[in-house]
Order: sequence, then C-alpha cells, then structure tokens
Amino acid sequence: MDREKLMKMAGAVRTGGKGSVRRKKKAVHKTTTTDDKRLQSTLKRIGVNSIPAIEEVNIFKDDVVIQFINPKVQASIAANTWVVSGSPQTKKLQDILPGIINQLGPDNLDNLRLLAEQFKKRAPGMPVQEPIPEEDDDDEVPNLVEGETFEAAAAEEAKS
Repeated sequence: MDREKLMKMAGAVRTGGKGSVRRKKKAVHKTTTTDDKRLQSTLKRIGVNSIPAIEEVNIFKDDVVIQFINPKVQASIAANTWVVSGSPQTKKLQDILPGIINQLGPDNLDNLRLLAEQFKKRAPGMPVQEPIPEEDDDDEVPNLVEGETFEAAAAEEAKS
C-alpha cells in the first residue's frame, strides 16, 4: 500500500485537525426498520389479525378528520387494539361531509349541527331559521279525560 494513501485514510478518522485524538468508536446510525420490527413483534405478541377489504378509514377529531385511503388494518378485539397503517390525509369535516354522512355516529351529530349553524352564519343573504325544539311528549299516549272515549274525541275533531 502507498504511504500517502495510508496517511489520507488515517487522517479521515480524526475528529479535529492534526494532533487531535481519533474517534474511539464508529457512529452507528439506526434505521427505522428496527422500530418497525419492534412494533410488528409487539403487535404479534398481543395477537392482532389483519382485516382485509377496508377501503377507507376516517378518524374524527373535533372538526378535523384524519383520512386513510386503502389502509392496512389490524385488530385485536381482546386487547381493544386497532392498528391503521397507511398514508394519512388531514381534512376539514365540511370538505368531506357529503361522502361520510352515513358514517357519522350519534356523538358526531352534535358536531354536524354546529357546522350547520356555522354555515347559516356565513350566508348573510339567507334567512335564518330558528331550530325547532324537540318535544318529549310525542312519545307518550295522552291521557283521556274521564267520561270521554277516543271515538268521541275523533268525532268532535271531524265536526270542526
């Protein structure tokens, strides 16, 4: 081996200039594959199973929706663990609203009402309608007054 070449190689391992100490050990750069392997082994330990044929996953957070298109979904019902992996997109709820109305649950219907109120406020030319109060009395059968029957009440309504 050439002496000059050897000196260049020796100079490449120094941390500073001439006369400085050499590095004690080589810097090891970890890759993300070790993290992925660790995650996969943990998931295998809790017993997740892959769920095929899921086209879309939407995660609702306040007025923001995290949307996964064609994700890989794994679940462990016993451990109450769901794993959704893929490329996420963050969108506003009103942007994807027409396509996800059938996916909304009862907890998100309140958010839907709030969005409807915001749209009413944004459209100044449109007349604002007051929300119709819901009455709980509609579920119950009304009590009859003593001496009256349903037939008599229906006949009275028919006369008027």
